[in-house]
Amino acid sequence: MYTYKTNGTCSRAIHFDIVNGKLHHVTFDGGCPGNLKALGILVEGMPAREAVAKLAGITCDTKPTSCADQLACAIKEHL
Repeated sequence: MYTYKTNGTCSRAIHFDIVNGKLHHVTFDGGCPGNLKALGILVEGMPAREAVAKLAGITCDTKPTSCADQLACAIKEHL
């Protein structure tokens, strides 16, 4: 299980596994519970590089990042 401390979001950390290049068990500490649970379900089994391509650069309201963007950052760091 990999843990990434987020920066600039309501969530505090992201936890996930990458097995054979695919995302598994994505969970967030803090943030919007329903949206982040849904995000974890949506990316389950998705190739990690595909998730980065889809999520990188997404912003939240006036913030320059989002929980989705932070997940992309976490995956890139892990890879």
